[in-house]
Amino acid sequence: MVKHIVCWTFAETDGVSIADNVARIAEELNGLPALIPGIVTFEVVRPQPGLESSFDLALYSEFESPEALANYVVHPDHQAVAKLIGSLRRERWALDYDPTRLS
Repeated sequence: MVKHIVCWTFAETDGVSIADNVARIAEELNGLPALIPGIVTFEVVRPQPGLESSFDLALYSEFESPEALANYVVHPDHQAVAKLIGSLRRERWALDYDPTRLS
C-alpha cells in the first residue's frame, strides 16, 4: 500500500472566488475513484469552520501498490483534473509513503 497526500492553496481567478474554485475541484476529484482502479481510500478534504487550516483543499488517498499510484498519476481522467488544478492553484505540497517502511 502507498499513501498519497496532496495539499493546495488556490487563487481567485477571473472573478471566481477561491471557495467556488475549491468546490469545482473537489467535485472533479471526487469522481476519480469510480474511474481509476487501484484506489483504496480517497478523501477530498475542505477546511472546516472553527478548525485550523493552512490549505484550501487536501487529498488523502491510499493505493493498492506503488504501481496503482503510478497508474493513477498518468490516467487520462486524473490528468484532466490535474490540469484544471494547475490552472487555478497557487501552491502544491505532496507526500507519498509506504506505511510498512516507516523508520
